[in-house]
Amino acid sequence: MLLTLDDAHLAFGHVALLDGAALQIDDGEKIALIGRNGSGKSSLLRALAGMATLDQGKLWKRSGLRVGYVAQEPDFSPEASVFEVLSAGLGAASGLLLAYHAAAQAVAQHGSTTALEHMQSLQEQLDHGDAWNSFFRVEQTLTRLGLRGETKIAALSGGGVKRVALGQALTGEPDLLLLDEPTNHLDLDGILWLEALIRDFRGGVLLVTHDRSFLEAVATRIVELDRGRLASYPGDFAAYESRKAAELAAEAQQAAKFDKFLAQEEVWIRKGIEARRTRNEGRVRRLEALRLDRAARRERLGQVEMRVARGEASGKLVAELEGVAKRYDQGWVVKDFSCRILRGDKIGLIGPNGAGKTTLLKLILGQLAPDQGQVRLGSRLEVAYFDQFRTALDEAAALVDVISPGSEYVEMGGQKKHVISYLGDFLFAPERARSPVKSLSGGERNRLLLARLFAKPANVLVLDEPTNDLDIETLELLEALLQEYAGTLFLVSHDRRFLDNVVTQSIVAEGGGHWREYAGGYQDWLAARQRAPQSPPVAAVKTPAAPPVAAARTKASKLSYREVQELAGLPQRIEQLEAEQASISARLADPDLYRESPDNGRRLAERLRQLDDELAVAMSRWEELESRS
Repeated sequence: MLLTLDDAHLAFGHVALLDGAALQIDDGEKIALIGRNGSGKSSLLRALAGMATLDQGKLWKRSGLRVGYVAQEPDFSPEASVFEVLSAGLGAASGLLLAYHAAAQAVAQHGSTTALEHMQSLQEQLDHGDAWNSFFRVEQTLTRLGLRGETKIAALSGGGVKRVALGQALTGEPDLLLLDEPTNHLDLDGILWLEALIRDFRGGVLLVTHDRSFLEAVATRIVELDRGRLASYPGDFAAYESRKAAELAAEAQQAAKFDKFLAQEEVWIRKGIEARRTRNEGRVRRLEALRLDRAARRERLGQVEMRVARGEASGKLVAELEGVAKRYDQGWVVKDFSCRILRGDKIGLIGPNGAGKTTLLKLILGQLAPDQGQVRLGSRLEVAYFDQFRTALDEAAALVDVISPGSEYVEMGGQKKHVISYLGDFLFAPERARSPVKSLSGGERNRLLLARLFAKPANVLVLDEPTNDLDIETLELLEALLQEYAGTLFLVSHDRRFLDNVVTQSIVAEGGGHWREYAGGYQDWLAARQRAPQSPPVAAVKTPAAPPVAAARTKASKLSYREVQELAGLPQRIEQLEAEQASISARLADPDLYRESPDNGRRLAERLRQLDDELAVAMSRWEELESRS
């Protein structure tokens, strides 16, 4: 056992974030902490890390427990080097390591006798303690991060800064990792890297995340913070969803029965003088207790109500690109790219940080002139942007002024709505309407940006990482809204599930400035890449003569004897994989499994991930053979 929390209470103002919460973390567990924005998840992590104090409760940590904490938005000095930041995670040894690193650089650059003597003196001091092991850990972490120690924090992207924060936590060799939204600003490669890091980490992990694909890949247990209490759900996210739906239904039924009984008692107590003469004093006391229970019952938070203010429909053609290319000093960002985008298309842009997604978007929307090729724009385009860095928000501005500056109303679909009511649709209470932006959490800022975006009439939405910090329920509501959106959507996201549920086609960076279109979302792109792993970039494809094409088509349309046998056996194979998947999910949902055999639980979770991959491959192969039969 690494840590236990019992009867924890924590409140800000009149809002109780923790209300008798309890939690236990065992060695080797990978726990995902989920809950609504503003429910207190980050505050709980800070309390567990020793960076904040509880109002009440008991927090026990194993003797000598080393805790690594990564904040939602790491705050490092822009002028600090990566080596300096990583060394800071080592405690007392950090000063000596930094001095030795600086001396080694001075010797390498100048080679002076004084610098060499200073370096040798520091080396002797390092020899006396365990500092050499610490130095090795920093160098090893630099290798894992793929960064140079001399690089300044100011030169890194948001994803690079998050990697450095993770590296700093790891250099201290923690027994417990506390991670607050670790996937924010990471690209897909970075998220996959983090998944592998967490799966291989031998200690315990408690992480706050709303990335459902990431959550499914790493979590062995899900803990939900809901109305001040922590509820534990062993197993994967699907098991959590099933149990949570049943719990909410039972809670709603119980609350309805309670309210009905209370209403009957209220009718009785308000009867006339004749009823008062025969009043039972015990019944009166029971009614008073019922009233107190009803007042103390914390209602479940409401749901966000999202609607988009639709502008005038654009022309059928949104944009057409022919042989478009754009180059900067570092090389081609876009090279020989052609596509045709029509009204209603929902396009996901997939690629690593720095691949040029923003540049490509500006080319498509006519905001940047290409170096080569032509761009033809459609008519009546009204574009609205969502910025992942929230630069459009004035920290000192009140929420009402952000949504509707100079007016008390927002116009939606030809109807006016008071700005206070509109903010309420995005879960902002009336008393917070005059609060400044700087008082909001990360998730609340994203909700505010969405509220502002959707209040603006537009027929083209550009969403740059809109899922950062949003809770799962709000994510699902946003998905449903975008699925029904009649305009054109450009979505830049590293949330794989969100891409799969929203976009109809993807434009993917394939290196060297090459971009390629694929039908569907992230999983469709992966399946297409698996089917044709050796496919060259689009620009390298040459058009063969007519006879070979016809021959290839004839060959592809006819199955060999072996492929016919394979196709016949695939349904049974898929059925077996799904049955095994259901069996393992049921075993993982049993809480006794983790108490009796934690190692077996980890093996089953790993097998479940393998089954997901095997099923995807089998389904893809079945679809391919079926289409050719």
